[in-house]
Amino acid sequence: MKTIIETKRCYLREFSVDDAQHFYDLNTDKEVIKYTGDVAFQNVQEARSFLENYHQYQQYGYGRWAVIHKETGEFLGWCGLKFSPDDNETDLGFRFFRKYWNQGYATETAKACIDYGFNELQLIKIVGRAMEANTTSIRVLEKVGMSFVGKFEFDLHDGVLYQIEKK
Repeated sequence: MKTIIETKRCYLREFSVDDAQHFYDLNTDKEVIKYTGDVAFQNVQEARSFLENYHQYQQYGYGRWAVIHKETGEFLGWCGLKFSPDDNETDLGFRFFRKYWNQGYATETAKACIDYGFNELQLIKIVGRAMEANTTSIRVLEKVGMSFVGKFEFDLHDGVLYQIEKK
């Protein structure tokens, strides 16, 4: 598959239906999805169906991307940009297997996605949302240069909104 973004340790590529097992495994970890508002896939076929129906690339030219470790080829999780037509904005998101937490992968790939969004896609603003209790994700948003905008309701929880604008 074609590499969209390359970082020091990873490359980001479009999702494939071959990623279904990874998506299933990632979303069945209660700690991984604790602050997402998502529910676990019931089975690998449900994850495959999600991937088959993921149309962000075709509709908007970008989306969330699989994060692959350069040296090992391992699927670490995903990171990327998602356009929301309802809000007319692009959101930065990321999710990684727990064994890759606290190793800088989220910050490294999120920063690369922001750079790509501004330099390749010519976006002028990117937002990031998190549940207020998800201090680790909030820290990543801050590390990549996003600024706090305000609070909002996030799936019946207190949420925070961050953003960064092209300079």
